[in-house]
Amino acid sequence: MTKNFSQTAAFIWSVADLLRGDFKQSQYGRIILPFTLLRRLECVLADTKAAVVAESERIAEKGLPEEAQEKFLIRASKRPFYNTSPMDLSKMGQSDIKDNLNTYVQSFSKDAREIFEHFKFEEFVGQLADANLLYKVVRMFATTELSPEAISNHELGFVFEELIRRFAESSNETAGEHFTPRDIVRLTTSLVFMEDDDALTKDGIIRTIYDPTAGTGGFLSSGMEYVLELNPDAVMRTYGQELNPESYAICKADMLIKGQEVNNIKLGNTLSSDQLVAENFDYMLSNPPFGVDWKKISGEIKDEHEQKGFDGRFGAGLPRVSDGSLLFLMHLISKMRPIVSNEQSDEQSTANSNQGSRIGIILNGSPLFTGGAGSGESEIRRYILEADLLEAIIALPNDMFYNTGIATYIWILSNKKAAERRGKVQLIDGSNLYSKMRKSLGSKRNEMNDDDIKTITKSFGDFEVVDARALDKPEEVKSNRGRQSANPKAEPAKTFASKIFATHEFGYRRITIERPLRLSAQLSDSALETLRYAPKPFDMVMPALYDAFGSEWTADNYGDLSAVTLEARAMIKADFSELKEKQIKDVLDSKVWRDQLEIMNKAKVLQAAIGDNQFDDFNEFEKVFKQALKDAEVSLDTKEKKQLLDAITWKNPEAEPVIKKAVKVANPLYGAFSYKPAPTNQKADKPAKIVEFQTDSDLRDYENVPLNPEVTTTELIESYFAREVQPHVPDAWINADKTDAIDEEIGIVGFEIPFNRHFYVYEPPRPLAEIDADLDAVSREIMQLLGEVHS
Repeated sequence: MTKNFSQTAAFIWSVADLLRGDFKQSQYGRIILPFTLLRRLECVLADTKAAVVAESERIAEKGLPEEAQEKFLIRASKRPFYNTSPMDLSKMGQSDIKDNLNTYVQSFSKDAREIFEHFKFEEFVGQLADANLLYKVVRMFATTELSPEAISNHELGFVFEELIRRFAESSNETAGEHFTPRDIVRLTTSLVFMEDDDALTKDGIIRTIYDPTAGTGGFLSSGMEYVLELNPDAVMRTYGQELNPESYAICKADMLIKGQEVNNIKLGNTLSSDQLVAENFDYMLSNPPFGVDWKKISGEIKDEHEQKGFDGRFGAGLPRVSDGSLLFLMHLISKMRPIVSNEQSDEQSTANSNQGSRIGIILNGSPLFTGGAGSGESEIRRYILEADLLEAIIALPNDMFYNTGIATYIWILSNKKAAERRGKVQLIDGSNLYSKMRKSLGSKRNEMNDDDIKTITKSFGDFEVVDARALDKPEEVKSNRGRQSANPKAEPAKTFASKIFATHEFGYRRITIERPLRLSAQLSDSALETLRYAPKPFDMVMPALYDAFGSEWTADNYGDLSAVTLEARAMIKADFSELKEKQIKDVLDSKVWRDQLEIMNKAKVLQAAIGDNQFDDFNEFEKVFKQALKDAEVSLDTKEKKQLLDAITWKNPEAEPVIKKAVKVANPLYGAFSYKPAPTNQKADKPAKIVEFQTDSDLRDYENVPLNPEVTTTELIESYFAREVQPHVPDAWINADKTDAIDEEIGIVGFEIPFNRHFYVYEPPRPLAEIDADLDAVSREIMQLLGEVHS
């Protein structure tokens, strides 16, 4: 830390002391940050100030449009911004200081002026004036040396980042939404850039870095810092977009201080309105909001997905509307530079050839596994893994962020993988690499030190499997409140591990397993009585009404509730409040009751013809039923037949399977069985025939078959089925109609990354004797306390 930096930091905190009492702590940054920027811009422009003022006066007489004036003034300023006012902070007296300061700020060029507008600077200037603090604050800044000669862009950038961090931390809500902790920024930046360290040290380097959720610009600053440490002569161009106006202003100000082209920093929603639509970038870093829904912009997102497909950003699929994290990931992938062929590369400068891109994005656990095969999330993971874009995922410790303590992960993606990484993904468990903070900041209770970061970056760089090894970390301090166990459970050792998988190991093919429908049928009196009542939603209310009022009905007035409508309505409202008004009117209509009585009477005619014996072969019953309908001249429409069959049949695992149709070729794996019904007393033994059975939806199951690119899909699913399913349920089969939308083969392909499962370490429970001893001790203590109470 230089002397200049120390003096600057001390000055800034003295201003904070001045504001204390009149302003909230969370407001300090909104005042000090724009004043720091204002003083820096003033110092930077000092050497060309007179020339700019003179040029402004000269061209004012010509009545040129603003754009033309800007060109002349920028030329005079020799910088991408300027200020046309002859005033500066040191010349402002106490009288009219508010108006003079606002006029001074309005005299900046458009980009610089916009920054102060988003800070709502004029509003805070008014508040400072009302508190009689404005002159004091202006004088303190006017005497602070912030010229480029005294403090470089790089040094001031560090000062500005430190200011942002401190003021963001003073308001945990702001910090959580708009500021990523520096330890996470350093780690993510290192992981993204380290694979390119050799290339970044070459002469003439020009690289672009982009953050679609730029916040206050922490990732952009860190990326620039990393490259400039490797190569001070490298040219880094920053791009970003931010939704929050204040965070956007801070980011833009930081980039302006560092000499960046601030037109590349955009304000707006990245997902619904990409303002850098034609751009591609070398490096991309992002910490998008966790679990934020995208319902408000779903129209724009779905239109782009459906109309543009892979020509847009979201061709792979859409996640559920409750979490838009994967939308940001797909947005970043769409910004990757294409790989340039060797021939093209030779024609260009090697240092500046567009050789692909690298991405680092921080996500919560949901994108790893949410959504089954065929879902939007699964299809996005499928696209990423099949395109071989994913290099590594690193699990971070909990409690690392200001506004959430949930598990988080860094995803590293690249379309220019090293040869040894192709077709593979590295998973690194860094969840135990942390130290406890002395003081929590919101939900942030843990931090990663330089050694923790080096452990992860070394493992990533070495690309080697690391078996779980114990870390030299202090044990968690446990609360000593309450009764302590005589045999406390030993805390598991904190470990670090790294594993490497082939990309297909995260994939599976979800096959649908069907079982035959087995029905028994019986025209019993109790089954026929249920036909008096219509099915849902009337199956509960009609019996209640019949019990209450049906005893008065005769053949002539059956179902007539007109005389008791008020009482019936009161009962329905009290006991069946879920019924809507139209349904109440229907159930009070005698036609509904008479229609049901007619169905029941038809069933009784069939009962007389068929009898009330139980049939455990529905195929045989169906023949008898059809003949009875014909003989008794009973007609049933489709709705009546369904209700009658529903009333007299039930699923019975001991019954014969229900035949759907006869087929020519047996194929039991896919539901074409050679079937021979069991002989009954009524029928002699029958020959076998090849049939397909009706499916029982209640017995339908699904199996996830791990992908294996070395065998065909048919061999994969059939061998799995024969090994894992058929021995346990011989009557099951594979539903060949359920096919994947992309490869059109049987089964739906899914991808998930079960991170925790791969690093799970079994912990055996304590011996029963120890648990019993603890329970006995607790029981004795309770009895002793009860004895003291009673005595």
